Amino acid sequence: LSSVWHYLNDPHQIGNIEVKITAVLEGSMVFVLALLLSRTLSKLLQRRIAKRAYLDPGLRYTIARLAQYLIITLGILLSLKLAFKVDFTSIAVLFTALSVGIGFGLQYIAADIASGFILLFERPVRVGDRVTIGTDEGDVQSINLRTTGVATNDRISIIVPNSKLISQRLINWSYGDPRARIAIPVGVAYTSDIDLVTRTLIKATEDVDNVLRDPAPKVQFLKFGDWSLDFRLLVWTNRPRIHTQIRSDINYRIEKLFREAKIEIPFPQTEFRLRDGAPRLDTSDKFLDDNKPLDDEEQ
Repeated sequence: LSSVWHYLNDPHQIGNIEVKITAVLEGSMVFVLALLLSRTLSKLLQRRIAKRAYLDPGLRYTIARLAQYLIITLGILLSLKLAFKVDFTSIAVLFTALSVGIGFGLQYIAADIASGFILLFERPVRVGDRVTIGTDEGDVQSINLRTTGVATNDRISIIVPNSKLISQRLINWSYGDPRARIAIPVGVAYTSDIDLVTRTLIKATEDVDNVLRDPAPKVQFLKFGDWSLDFRLLVWTNRPRIHTQIRSDINYRIEKLFREAKIEIPFPQTEFRLRDGAPRLDTSDKFLDDNKPLDDEEQ
């Protein structure tokens, strides 16, 4: 046993660094303990301390994440110091070397990580927010160091790099004012009574759940379209997360009320007009009667 103990405690030369196996084990244990402590503290902050302080879920998540990253960073530094006797000057040199590597091949990863800290500090997007990114819409489930997880209505998980949330356009339905306006375009035939159309569209918003009376629904006459008179119905809701369902409920009401009021919704049509002197179409019976046998000349 004494020989094993001496082997573990004797320094071993690895390049220019003297390493003790016991020191490496101590550093590894410190790192593992830092990971366990960071996870425990993160859960404790989210479930108890921050909850008792009446903080919103997004801020609780931010505080817990920052505390977790801080403990892991300290654990890494301490484990390196114990295992390899690394001082902070060497660590600064290491970070300088890493910055050179970032400049060559890791700039995208570095941008994602930096964007992750921006999301945690500025909080333009928070956990639980309803967002639209391109053609995808869903709820933010997690904001990690490099990526953000979004769950769609179909329960499909989308992993979005943090840099895209910072640099590209997105819609946050939960940010700022809890109210949101929903625009519903409607086209009617040119023969329609526009006053009747306006009254019917306003009536279609009545008895629809989650549609606000103040601000009141509004109808706008947009333009004379190619096939229709184009209107837009504007309504406000304080539940923008379900704007798709609200739009669907109103569309059902519009279709029903338009049928009752005999308001026609046109579809694209094309008219052909033959000028004088243009060749006429042969509409004789031989082209219309499928049962008539063809004579020899026609065959």
